[in-house]
Amino acid sequence: MIECNEGRCTLKGAVNLENALVLRDEGLRLFTGSETTLDLSGVTEVDSAAVSLLFEWRRAALAAKRNIHYVNLPDNLKSLAQLYGVAELVGQS
Repeated sequence: MIECNEGRCTLKGAVNLENALVLRDEGLRLFTGSETTLDLSGVTEVDSAAVSLLFEWRRAALAAKRNIHYVNLPDNLKSLAQLYGVAELVGQS
């Protein structure tokens, strides 16, 4: 689930293969401002789909000439990003 308020959004719950497409579409619908900060502190469970999802949102933002920033990545998501060698691209803040 994603909640947004004036460019600051919060992602809560599991982010995995089962719900990645729904979350992708929800994010693409919500992340329309020139600057979006997505707080991931409420994420409870991840798998490799979570990393892909962050990339998808970043690609969409770049294509629309917008910025998206990810903050408060949970340790399990940071670990996956490091495992895949993409920690810098995820933009851990």
